[in-house]
Amino acid sequence: MISLLLSSLLTLVTLNCENLFDCQHDSLKNDYEWTPEGANRWTTTRYWHKMNNIGREILACGSPSATHEKDGDATWRLPDLVALTEVENDTVLRDLTRRSLLRNAHYEYLMTESPDQRGIDVALLYSPFTFRPLGHRSLRITPPKDARPTRDILYVSGLVVTGDTLHVFVVHAPSRTGGEHLTRSYRLLVAERLVEAVDSVYQLHPEAKILVAGDFNAYTGDKSIVRIEEGGLSDVSRNATGSNGAQGTYRFQGEWGSLDHVFASPKMAESLHECYVFDAPFLLEDDETYGGLRPRRNYNGPRYQRGFSDHLPLVARFRLEYQKQE
Repeated sequence: MISLLLSSLLTLVTLNCENLFDCQHDSLKNDYEWTPEGANRWTTTRYWHKMNNIGREILACGSPSATHEKDGDATWRLPDLVALTEVENDTVLRDLTRRSLLRNAHYEYLMTESPDQRGIDVALLYSPFTFRPLGHRSLRITPPKDARPTRDILYVSGLVVTGDTLHVFVVHAPSRTGGEHLTRSYRLLVAERLVEAVDSVYQLHPEAKILVAGDFNAYTGDKSIVRIEEGGLSDVSRNATGSNGAQGTYRFQGEWGSLDHVFASPKMAESLHECYVFDAPFLLEDDETYGGLRPRRNYNGPRYQRGFSDHLPLVARFRLEYQKQE
């Protein structure tokens, strides 16, 4: 019997969809602006245009990177896992996976149902051909007194093609609205809850393969990011840039930075193949105020512009090795 050492690439994408709401008012949520009568005039036509744009964006993330093209590998690969933030509900995820341009990818999904006042949640799309969930749950964040509730953390465990168990966390930390300093403690609460959950995994499986992805509303060096790294995870997206000028996933007042991150446990960090910002030209537009390019968002202030998101996706690829007997 011959033992063969084989390898497989696992592709993870993380994307803030920027207000992927349906057009219906949820009586329990403050989502009036995302209705046909609301401030954004959010009609079914605009909804489906946005939905197909997000589907197109995810599919495009399977394109070969500049590194792969140099290596002569021009193979398109469907992303195995897609961590999504700013998605409203099950209706939106069902439409995205079953009725949009993404429908032929046959993604399945898991998502939270958080107490966020606007009704936004996080979700994980997964290809059932390369990832089989074993379990999932939402991790609730207890807000400080008089603070608004925030999004739950989504935890999913599942089997990858090598037969190993992968633990995935999807995070959307509280925004910086009101000032970074005044809102910092809220993001630290999320970081602490995440570290606690990751530590629980390590207690049972010291060599666990863990990935954490999402919008942390914090830059490299911010206290919440440092706390997550202290919890035994590496920010494998720390130096990620694009091939068309993006120096991060987000641009504020002409400056690039990454509010979105991918963290990995030591075992996964060792297998990192590449991590980069996906900044295809169709996702960018001219920044008329500060010069250069910026993400082509769906609304510029009150002006609808048929765009994608104010965040660019992060793509992380990991090379997983396994043995096969013949």
